[in-house]
Amino acid sequence: MALSWFACANCGFWQRHFAPPDCPVCSDVRNDLPEDGWRFLPEAEVAATHTGDARQIADDLWAFTTSPALGLAGTGWLIVREGGNIAFEAAPYHSDAMLAQIDALGGIAFLAASHVHGYGALFQLQRRFDPAIVAIQKEDLRLTKAFRVTAPYDEQFALAPGYTLHQVGGHYDGQACLHDARGGRLFCGDMFKIDQDATGNSTAISSHKAFHKDIPLTHAELRRYRDTIAPLAFDAVLTPFEYAPEVDRAVALAALDEGLARAPGVKRLPL
Repeated sequence: MALSWFACANCGFWQRHFAPPDCPVCSDVRNDLPEDGWRFLPEAEVAATHTGDARQIADDLWAFTTSPALGLAGTGWLIVREGGNIAFEAAPYHSDAMLAQIDALGGIAFLAASHVHGYGALFQLQRRFDPAIVAIQKEDLRLTKAFRVTAPYDEQFALAPGYTLHQVGGHYDGQACLHDARGGRLFCGDMFKIDQDATGNSTAISSHKAFHKDIPLTHAELRRYRDTIAPLAFDAVLTPFEYAPEVDRAVALAALDEGLARAPGVKRLPL
């Protein structure tokens, strides 16, 4: 049997495999196992049953999503800039129309993601826009079998002037954030969970080791988050799932300080 790409029907994680025996993301403590057993979707099946959407968030920022929802239903962010566009995170799957929209916006020069919950169908973007640089923090390389990492990095990696990846750990050992100094944005991965209402307004902020099971981070993990983002200026955060212009540096630091001032535990702070 030839190698091919398969998506986990439960979480959407892609593997390049003959026949995946299990899903390392679902098997991890941060996720739930599928109640009805493993089911892996061949790429052709996903392509035949899913489409997607591209919407402009700002002059230099686009969001790409997949419908119907696949797995964790994340968002792929595209920063449009002179010198080469940056894709951070990826949609769970990209239709031909979505890929054509990215082409029309200038393609992709740099690919990166915060951690495995944001990988989506990153393999598609590499396949379409090779030789884009693919930067993943070295601690998470074991989860990148669906694509080829060309730029593993340690604590920091500058994708381009004003766009720097910072390892923050915590939620995953290799979790990283992308600081967009020019746009005043922090692509924070799952450092923060932003609860939003039906209209997209942010209502609460929290930090977790595992969202589904409400496993808290330790004080050392929260402190590392704080130490990393304290020197960074930003007016909005973007997770793999939410765009939150209500959360700036002061709000993010206050949430971390609140967690450091009490015993470890998950608490959703109203915004």
